[in-house]
Amino acid sequence: MTTVAIDFGTSNTVISRLDPQTKAPISIRIDSIARVFRQKLKDGNIVDIPVIPSLVYIHKQEHWSLGQPVRAKRLGLQASQKDRLFKSFKRQLVADFQSPPRLIDDIAYTPEMVCEGFLQQLWDQLRQQNIHPTQAIFTVPVEAFERYLDWFRDLAPKLGLESLQIIDESTAAALGYTIQRPGSLVLVIDFGGGTLDISLVRTTPSDGRNTSLKAEVIAKSGAYLGGEDIDQWIMEHCLRSQGIALDGVNNTTKQALLDIAEKVKTRLSSQETAKESWLDDETFTSYEISLSRDQLEEVLEQQQFQEQLRGCLDEVLTFALARGIDKAQLERVLLTGGTSMLPAVRQLVLSYFGKAKVAYHKPFEAVCHGALCLGQVTAIEDYLRHSYVIRLWQPSTKSYTYHPLFEAGTKYPCQCPEPLTLQTANANQTAIRLNVGELAKLSQSEVIYDEQGRLVNSELHSQQSFRSLEARHDLVTFTLNPPGQMSGDRLSILFEVNEKRELLATVQDLLTDKTLAHKTPISKLE
Repeated sequence: MTTVAIDFGTSNTVISRLDPQTKAPISIRIDSIARVFRQKLKDGNIVDIPVIPSLVYIHKQEHWSLGQPVRAKRLGLQASQKDRLFKSFKRQLVADFQSPPRLIDDIAYTPEMVCEGFLQQLWDQLRQQNIHPTQAIFTVPVEAFERYLDWFRDLAPKLGLESLQIIDESTAAALGYTIQRPGSLVLVIDFGGGTLDISLVRTTPSDGRNTSLKAEVIAKSGAYLGGEDIDQWIMEHCLRSQGIALDGVNNTTKQALLDIAEKVKTRLSSQETAKESWLDDETFTSYEISLSRDQLEEVLEQQQFQEQLRGCLDEVLTFALARGIDKAQLERVLLTGGTSMLPAVRQLVLSYFGKAKVAYHKPFEAVCHGALCLGQVTAIEDYLRHSYVIRLWQPSTKSYTYHPLFEAGTKYPCQCPEPLTLQTANANQTAIRLNVGELAKLSQSEVIYDEQGRLVNSELHSQQSFRSLEARHDLVTFTLNPPGQMSGDRLSILFEVNEKRELLATVQDLLTDKTLAHKTPISKLE
């Protein structure tokens, strides 16, 4: 069996496997589509890290370019090409809100289609290198909704995989460290192009003989915040400082400016100032993005960037403290992901935990290499990241209410303490449909400037988002025979979550005393 791990990222994608000889994780280099980052290690050695830019350019229906050639040839930066360039498609697929399809040559391209095509072509490239995976481990963001996880599960047969496993990104990186050090407590901060993921993980021997390991996920947090947001802020800041209104810049120019903003941001990781320029060859207008580290930190502060990072760290540590664990017990804090290379991020984390505990030597490979350790772990004790509720219609107020089922942080397998009793809402009602959904906390910064470009207000807003779980209609709809009336309890429902993270329902008709469902799987939970 050949196993590969894929860290499918918003900005970059990494593929790895175990070296056939040493059994150590190695990154797979696909020269035709990869770019190479040269990284200096603590011992002074230089290593080349191959990553694949998560970019797609569609020439025509069956002719796609992806990865580094799109970047190197600057495809999509001309007005005639602007709609054919796709980036951030993974982030669009992960998010709860789905962007509308894009029409190219009379074909509607959705984020799902672009993501699937991107991964399918990666698979073809692997086969050309005589690598034929039968098993894949994909890493996903902590905050991913169930729809994204289901999309990955549906992808497996299309890629010809016998087996597919999914693990969240920061937990994967933690496994890569703790697998060699049973009992160690590790916090991973994975800060990529589209998301921030944080996990606190500990591994312990599962049978007392040190022959197998069990991983315990103690706390998690995450946010839809990443390097692409910073690129947008840099572009807006520089345009504003030059008196250029964002609304007056066309989409082609915006894309080009985002591209050079990303380059400026990357260079500021290793130098104090950086500058890039771009000439619009249609209007002959010249644009410049010039920034210092101090200016970048001011931009980040205005956008509540540090506050959101601190909030996620506080959430994890508060959750851990409730379980009797404080940050003094941490053995290691691992920083990974391209955005973790920003001095502002490293400085905040170093001040939070102390220099001795923080490591950041594998920003691009830690997640993918760590995912390969999943096969060495016999079990992962995990908990539900989101809260789950059932939405109920109240005829008296003609409005919906939410009845809690499982709170975020609940370890599974688990069961509701008592059944939920439901009544019919209408006379002669013939069926009751369950609407179970997940609640997630979303944070968004709001920054307001005056006409002179001066900061007027900067606030961080948090809100909860409800999203119905995707489930087959026949699994959540229960026929009432005889039909229900307007008074009296009708259904008794006991919910539980099994070890596979499946939501199960046992449904009893209280009028007929018939069991309509017995531990029937309704949906997978995150």
